[in-house]
Amino acid sequence: MSMGAYLKKQKEELSKRLSLKYSKLWVAAEIMLFVLVGAAVNISYALKTGLTGIILIFGVLIFRMIGVLVSLIKTKLNKKERIFSMIAYCPKATVQAAIGSIPLALGFASGEIILTIAVLAILITAPLGAFGIEFFYKRLLTHE
Repeated sequence: MSMGAYLKKQKEELSKRLSLKYSKLWVAAEIMLFVLVGAAVNISYALKTGLTGIILIFGVLIFRMIGVLVSLIKTKLNKKERIFSMIAYCPKATVQAAIGSIPLALGFASGEIILTIAVLAILITAPLGAFGIEFFYKRLLTHE
């Protein structure tokens, strides 16, 4: 991060070129990440976790939305913008895919359930968030 901040401040043209190249590299890395995590999931275990996992994910989403609301208290955003921010922060995917399999890889007894919940969170929140953003941005945001 320090190197990135230095480059952005001192060598702006170089930072733009590097950013463009790394964003292309990330596309391929992200595909590999999701494929490998998906391959590690035990589908029968996911079906057993089903309803309990879904309830857990929605409960956590409520707390996440409250956290976003609290973090926006002293900002200049209006009520509609705050509501949109709460919706926009619902999708979860990359972090869950990156860290969800670590407990399983380390051999923790709860590794499989953690990975399963992480993948369920991706499968539920990514499309739900995309739909919420697309549906509400015209209703809650104004372009100045």
